[in-house]
Amino acid sequence: MTTTSPAPAAAEARTVPPLPLYAAHVRALVVETLRVPIAVIGTLAFPALSLLFFVVPNRAVADDPVFATAAVASLAVFAVMVSALFNLGLTVAEAREKPWDPYLRSLPLPAAVRISAQLTATSVFSFLAIVPVLIVGGLATKATVSVVALVLGLIVLALTSIPFLLLGAVIGYAVSSKAAIAVIQVVMFGFAFGGGLFLPPQLFPDWLETISRFFPSRHARELVLATVEGASPEWWAVLGAVVWTLLLTAVALWLYRRDEGRRYR
Repeated sequence: MTTTSPAPAAAEARTVPPLPLYAAHVRALVVETLRVPIAVIGTLAFPALSLLFFVVPNRAVADDPVFATAAVASLAVFAVMVSALFNLGLTVAEAREKPWDPYLRSLPLPAAVRISAQLTATSVFSFLAIVPVLIVGGLATKATVSVVALVLGLIVLALTSIPFLLLGAVIGYAVSSKAAIAVIQVVMFGFAFGGGLFLPPQLFPDWLETISRFFPSRHARELVLATVEGASPEWWAVLGAVVWTLLLTAVALWLYRRDEGRRYR
């Protein structure tokens, strides 16, 4: 079934510049997410509870400034990854199964505008998820970081979160909502453990340490930790983050257009 929009609406949409359309989509997506408070609460609580239950009781880690800082940085990356995968992946997958989505697809809106709006709206909640982690880390551990390093670390975290956001979009456009839940859980825990977010990569066997260098979660961890510690980042972490971003951008746009061609022509 082909869904078309009224001609006046389409003509009016063509006269609106991309930026106002982008802002309108971001606002609508944020409001839509806030209408389900438990989804927001779960995103905010899960990473902080992981820090509270697995790091704080281990006083050998929590009382050591170096280990504690690394643990907080790792779980901050985990918080962003969880929010990106679940909020964006499930939102996109569920939206594709609702009647409203065909109408939005019929509007003369570039794919890049819609996808970027979804990425931005999810980023808002991803960074809200960092706040409880920082609070628990600051109050219950010996993690220390200067204000400048914290700001720079958040900037790097924002940049390295882009692959997770794009991966969420890829999952949402590739599979149904029921399948998305299983795929996201496998990807989330695989990247969390394999990327050194739960266990420091220094404790990995050699084969796993080598494999983990190809994970975007490992790239994000290394870059954020190097920033807050004032160290030089590993070249492979920078290269890996760039490659994942470019690759997933291309895949997300391709899946969006493929999905549009299959269901809306």
